[in-house]
Amino acid sequence: MPTLNWIGKEAVVRHHKEVPFRLLEPDKKLSHGDPTSGNLIVEGDNLHALKALLPRYAGKVQCIYIDPPYNTGKEGWIYNDNVNSPEISRWLGQTVGKEAEDLSRHDKWLCMMYPRLVLLKQFLSENGVIFISIDDNALPLLLFLLDEIFGKRNQLAVFCWRTEGNFDNQAKVKICHEYVVSYCLKIENFPHPPIIDPAIDSSSKLFRDQIRNTIVKNGPKNPVSPIKLPKGFPANFERGRLTGAKGAWPVFSEEAIIEDGKLVSEVEVSSGWSSKALAEEFIKSGCKPILDGKGQTTYFELVSSGTVEIVKDRKTSSHVVSVLQQKGSTQNTSSALSKMGIKFDYPKPVELLSYLISMIADKEALILDSFAGSGTTAHAVLKQNTEDGGDRKFILVELGKDICKDITAERVRRVAGGYTNAKGEKVEGLGGGFQYCRLSKDPLFDATGAVREDVRFAQLAEFVWFAETGTGFIGKANSPLLGVHQGMAVYLLYNGILKDKSVDGGNVLTASVLALLPPHDGPKVIYAAASRLGAPRLQRERIVFKQTPYALDV
Repeated sequence: MPTLNWIGKEAVVRHHKEVPFRLLEPDKKLSHGDPTSGNLIVEGDNLHALKALLPRYAGKVQCIYIDPPYNTGKEGWIYNDNVNSPEISRWLGQTVGKEAEDLSRHDKWLCMMYPRLVLLKQFLSENGVIFISIDDNALPLLLFLLDEIFGKRNQLAVFCWRTEGNFDNQAKVKICHEYVVSYCLKIENFPHPPIIDPAIDSSSKLFRDQIRNTIVKNGPKNPVSPIKLPKGFPANFERGRLTGAKGAWPVFSEEAIIEDGKLVSEVEVSSGWSSKALAEEFIKSGCKPILDGKGQTTYFELVSSGTVEIVKDRKTSSHVVSVLQQKGSTQNTSSALSKMGIKFDYPKPVELLSYLISMIADKEALILDSFAGSGTTAHAVLKQNTEDGGDRKFILVELGKDICKDITAERVRRVAGGYTNAKGEKVEGLGGGFQYCRLSKDPLFDATGAVREDVRFAQLAEFVWFAETGTGFIGKANSPLLGVHQGMAVYLLYNGILKDKSVDGGNVLTASVLALLPPHDGPKVIYAAASRLGAPRLQRERIVFKQTPYALDV
């Protein structure tokens, strides 16, 4: 598969490994409503924030949406990744300029995006999907990155969003579209979206409970052959006689008599067939419904026109097209934010984000946006929950301190709790709360590799679990037994979890400490400061000992 190369690529391919782990520090004053709601707004560099969030949410996010810089040369975004490479260290803190002024502009964008996409992939659940807004300028570069990181086969679609708004300018061609690129973690696990494109008329057969199609299909790939329809073969009408129309398919060997919605006696019909093997399987089953290759309940019927139809029960209505229209505009969204008392240029419309979120079947999905901007993603999540009774959660990350506090969080606070608009009218809130967090100034581990003294057991437990399993920690860290993953019990001895910081009572694995641990009849991995058990005892107890913090290479 072709890959893309650029200045600095070798330095950033593993840069996400070099990013230190930090802790999330809640700010009660900037939080809103129930801080345990599961919604989170994080202030800080999204590369560091994603690394901090991984131990809690790896493998738990069903939907990611990001709206990164489009690299048009007009945004004025700053390259701020401190990569250990003399080749690109000179970029640090530089504002990325126009192409004529900054010949390395695309290299900087690629170096910025690559480690973030690598980290974002680790958040996706087995059926998860990522949506990325982009324009023509960076689309080819982004596709190369995503093909390399996610795999070309996992591309779901490149949606073309027909942006609404005023295009009365002097350009020879008015640009009225952007793109939303979407990739799955594993394309085979992503279910059909449970929605129908809103442009489809409500009278469409897509809204019916069944999918019906004739299996009569003649042509070079479907030569004429007979099918024997047995006595009792179902029909979709109660009573009648079928002989077949002259010059039409199928051809009946004799008259077919229908009584009580079933064929009275066997009859042979000839035609070219589109699903002959499946029809014969249905007949062999005694004309009882079967499952097709996609797991859909399927059966066959004679219809009054004389043809044979295949009938499939529609589990969910799914009809998503690659062109997104009537999904709002940045102009209207800016206007709506102004009425809310918030000024922000070029916000993505709530309608667009709501539609993307509605493609996720799970109404309790976790939605992540690491380029949060004005907070449209959270707004869309709360709106969607109100409309369909869902309980989706959001995680937002925004770098700009003033933007995150005064725009992102403030917008979500007003949307959730209600506000008074510019006209003095009260606007009802959609409900919901969030916890506002910042990243710790110092990393989890100090310069010598030791765990900071102020780190609590529950905080370290998340990192230990992630290091061992590669998944987010969802338990309650109130026991040295953190959980069992694929038959392996994971233990952590740290910070006096056994209520005693002495060698025999807490952080060192000894015979007496082992006797106090919650039992597990299977293999165990135990993280501790040291071990006093010999190799024969560890082997006999089926224990793999790992020393903290040195074994936490994640």
